[in-house]
Amino acid sequence: MKLNKMVSSDRSKSRKRHFSAPPTSGVASCLPLLSKELRTKYGVRSMPIRKDDEVQVVRGHYKGQQVGKVVQCYRSKFRIYIERIQREKANGATVNVGIHPARSPLSS
Repeated sequence: MKLNKMVSSDRSKSRKRHFSAPPTSGVASCLPLLSKELRTKYGVRSMPIRKDDEVQVVRGHYKGQQVGKVVQCYRSKFRIYIERIQREKANGATVNVGIHPARSPLSS
């Protein structure tokens, strides 16, 4: 049941607004959770992610690997690139794999 008449519940409209949002609103979508030590230290659950932050992937194909540094933060695509998480292309070149920030909590 729709609660607010001013907001559309149409899936395609919400996806359109999500992906065509300005880059400044991408900061809010790139808020990964903090590790338990950092959560008690700062008193918040999440912080904006930046280059050179250390994260660990906890969901998906690349989960369980050791902690890696963020090489690039692509806010318009809602992806971060971590230094040790790469794949090999068909021509033999290695490229970083984009991971959603919600799948990788900040560790330091």
